[in-house]
Amino acid sequence: MKSSILLPKIHHIFLAAAFSALIFLADSGKCADPEQPKEFQSVEERRLYEDIMNENNRLQEERKDFALKQKELKTLEEGVDKKLTEIDKKLVELKSLQKKIESLLAEKSAQEQKKIQDLAKIYDKMEPAKAALALSGLNQQLAADLLANMKVKSAAKLLDQMAKQKTTELSTTFSQPKIE
Repeated sequence: MKSSILLPKIHHIFLAAAFSALIFLADSGKCADPEQPKEFQSVEERRLYEDIMNENNRLQEERKDFALKQKELKTLEEGVDKKLTEIDKKLVELKSLQKKIESLLAEKSAQEQKKIQDLAKIYDKMEPAKAALALSGLNQQLAADLLANMKVKSAAKLLDQMAKQKTTELSTTFSQPKIE
């Protein structure tokens, strides 16, 4: 009983192997045209042959699709590489511009500091009452910066001539760290 079950299975395996070899030979060009009618010994053999041929056709189509997708992917990769190169160039340009801007800001800050020092010298030489009147009309931070750049004795005389509330406000501004 077992041998009768095994025989058809072995027969199918043998046929599948034979057709695989046939397809291999057909792919390598050593066999006759696969479209040419074949002589089959059984319906099962014909069915297996058709299944193998259909699978072969499907695999060839998949290979074509795969090759096309590989081409598309390569094109996309090249595009991404170009964009990355452009981005790198832009980053270098931006860093260069950032350095220029920082340099210009430092130069501007130094110029402003020089102007404040020069103005502080002028306030130093003014009469305390007139300097106090002029200073009370200025921006709070500018007034504090001027006081910081004046001689201590002159700044004290100037603050002595100002109203108590304005002196308190300037002292508070003067004592707080300047954030730029």
